Amino acid sequence: MADWTGVAPRVEEGVSGMAIPATGWRDRSVSAPRPLGENGPHADFEGASDLYAYVQGLRARETAGDAEALWRVSRVLDYCAAYASDPTGYAADTRTISELKGAGTAAMAAARDRVGRRCARFAPVDDFSLSALRAKRLEAARAGSLAAEAALLAMGEPLSDSDEYKRDLVERVRRSGNPDAYVAISPAMGIAGSGQEVYLGSVSGTQLSELAWLLASCRLGNACGPGSVLVTSYCANGGICSRDSSQDFSAFVLDAGVPRQGADSLNLMVDSLMSDIGVAK
Repeated sequence: MADWTGVAPRVEEGVSGMAIPATGWRDRSVSAPRPLGENGPHADFEGASDLYAYVQGLRARETAGDAEALWRVSRVLDYCAAYASDPTGYAADTRTISELKGAGTAAMAAARDRVGRRCARFAPVDDFSLSALRAKRLEAARAGSLAAEAALLAMGEPLSDSDEYKRDLVERVRRSGNPDAYVAISPAMGIAGSGQEVYLGSVSGTQLSELAWLLASCRLGNACGPGSVLVTSYCANGGICSRDSSQDFSAFVLDAGVPRQGADSLNLMVDSLMSDIGVAK
């Protein structure tokens, strides 16, 4: 079984209270900001070829403290962090990987190239640091974003350290049916949750449980296709890439991520996560 633990989330990760710094992002107006689409946050983030323009389109709502806009900006900080911190070095590493011509390296180079193209107008001055990501997610969580709240738990910095809060958060995410929140909380529900009494009774504590939360997100509408952010992040960040470029995340997990005898257990976990979504406590 491949080691899938903790690969996609910093991915999965800019300035505290960032509303696009005056010395950074807003000066690079090569093209007009792309307006938000009509198909929701997943289509917007997944479909944007220029994430700089995408963030510009969120600027007014982000500045106004809109929880969803703040969460979306944090997703860009996460996705583009490796590139934005050193664009030249990132491109050089991608070229080196593409020249290795080993198993999976072509797919990894292609995934990194996809990230580089989408993040191309960001630079180190924009500060895509981990502390900047943490600050943006804290802002989003305090504004009411459940996904950001879940992401902070996965980063080891929940809004509250109490066991009661953590148990309640896991249950709120599970019942929400929010695919972003499922993805965000998945690292905390994997190996990181092993042996923690606070998560007893939850789907948690193993590599399979982390994957179960991700597969449940796919069922709930998260983009999980071959070129999706989820697939790209696993491949670009951890080299966990399908040799079949047509496979979506679910097919790849069942093909390469679990032993044959584990597939039934994984599917049962996914079913349990989705058993009473939307039912109030």
